[in-house]
Amino acid sequence: MSQTDAAVLITGESGTGKELVADAVHRNSLRKEKAFVKVNLGSIPPSLFESELFGHIKGAFTDAKQERKGRFEIAEQGTIFLDEIGDLELSCQVKLLRVLQDRTFEPVGSSKTLTANVRVVSATNQNLSELIAKGGFREDLLYRLNLISVHLPPLRERKGDIPLLAEHFLNLAKKAYRRESLAIAPNAMRWLQNRTWQGNIRELRHLIERTVLIATEHILTENDFIVATAMEQERVEKEALPAVGAMTHDELEKAMIEKAILHYEGNVSKIADALGLSRAALYRRFEKFGIHL
Repeated sequence: MSQTDAAVLITGESGTGKELVADAVHRNSLRKEKAFVKVNLGSIPPSLFESELFGHIKGAFTDAKQERKGRFEIAEQGTIFLDEIGDLELSCQVKLLRVLQDRTFEPVGSSKTLTANVRVVSATNQNLSELIAKGGFREDLLYRLNLISVHLPPLRERKGDIPLLAEHFLNLAKKAYRRESLAIAPNAMRWLQNRTWQGNIRELRHLIERTVLIATEHILTENDFIVATAMEQERVEKEALPAVGAMTHDELEKAMIEKAILHYEGNVSKIADALGLSRAALYRRFEKFGIHL
């Protein structure tokens, strides 16, 4: 897979390590000496899509005060990683499809045609087949993206991987916090393997790091992890509504949006759904409150 230039589509729940797989595909490819450019499509408003991906020339639009290279040009001869591909608006999907078909593009405001000699790796936590059935994703674009498909099962279905991952994250934390003698007790490892891990690998890493910070002994026990988990739950429960009159409506709305961004880690579709907004309405609020993902 890595030794070809075939497009790769990586699917799986949030936190399963899709970006790490994309990075591994690049590092083991014939393009490994060239750029690996990451693009979170869910954080790019449709109005900026062409400028972000294809670049623009000076004066192409009001705020184009200088020429800017797009992500495809930066990734020339390397790999471009299109994360959250399922969040891409239909109008933007058409523009991306044209580039993948023709392997050429034009910066905004320019008549100069540039080549797109890049390998495309994309990822999503959504079911693209269901999106196609609902009219939310182009079937012809999916064909271009998934010449090779890689699905990452959730961590709860890969319990045999948990000890290896836990030891890896523990080693990272040991170096970061200078606690080289730390180890995980067998009962604690069994406890980790029995959890459901809704946040997948990302949740496991955060819990390991939090436990390292609060544990006082060299052996991390089941109780240490339980205490660390309880501390996180207590922190979440304390995030209550402000007192009446303490915030204006706009301040409260902005705070809720920012909280949703943190909770859903910048996934625009999930943020919009949680707040009961359309994606377009959410982007308008981003502009109103000066929020940048």
